[in-house]
Amino acid sequence: MTYKRFGNTYVVSIEKGEEVVESLKRFCEAENVRLGYITGIGASNKLVIGIFDTREKVYRSTEISGEHEITSLVGNITTMKGEIYLHIHVTLANSKFEAIGGHLNSAVISGVCEVFVHKVEGEVDREFDQNVGLNVLKL
Repeated sequence: MTYKRFGNTYVVSIEKGEEVVESLKRFCEAENVRLGYITGIGASNKLVIGIFDTREKVYRSTEISGEHEITSLVGNITTMKGEIYLHIHVTLANSKFEAIGGHLNSAVISGVCEVFVHKVEGEVDREFDQNVGLNVLKL
């Protein structure tokens, strides 16, 4: 992973073989980004994505393999209990141009992943909400 800063915006290149979520977390820790948002594109051949079941209050995850374009990678950066907390969603397209998406648990890059991270001054924490079953913004 390499990156370059332009004011409060960083351009991050995640390289072949690197895992996206862990790479972005390491980047945020190194640059002290504790609040911000993420947008990106790329390619991956090994992913785990999920969807939240609001009735049962659990995530359902699935592994995806094979070449996929990351057509949209979006998310936010906050904290929870003092640690960096990434909440990222992804939309993927396969070789038949079919799209699938969900919450990004992990993605290993098969080509390259280009991400823009915008740092926002301040900090917003999260806490678990039993009524929703998720870690929600604590505003």
